[in-house]
Amino acid sequence: MESGGDYFSELGGEIISESGGGLPRNLQIVRWTNFNPGNSHTTTAYHPANFGKPLRIPESAKSWDSDYLLPDESFSVTFTDQGVYDYYCVPHEQAGMVGRIIVGEPEAHGRWMEAVAASSGLPDEALKAFPKVEEIMAKRTVRRV
Repeated sequence: MESGGDYFSELGGEIISESGGGLPRNLQIVRWTNFNPGNSHTTTAYHPANFGKPLRIPESAKSWDSDYLLPDESFSVTFTDQGVYDYYCVPHEQAGMVGRIIVGEPEAHGRWMEAVAASSGLPDEALKAFPKVEEIMAKRTVRRV
């Protein structure tokens, strides 16, 4: 699971699968749990269906929005399409609470990076918090706190 800011110190994430690891394969489930006793959080895909945000997930992927997760509440998403998935916390996006998940292996000349390049309408702190795709692929997981 990849994350910018301190998203996962507040909103923990885990990949639920036999293989484990930081890069889920197709048809794997990712579950987020709010471990922060004093705040609610969301996990919301960058997608026009979510408050008109730019598309930063694969075009064929289903958008998601957990709504507000109270402490100890969880939300899961099943990833069925390869690509880069960027997401954010609705109340904390301005502070850089965003995350990135990569499903599969990037294609050398594919459309993987087109959605990631869509930076219009994103707060500067959010843009700064995303780990680079290359860093995620090299380290397999990136957490910033």
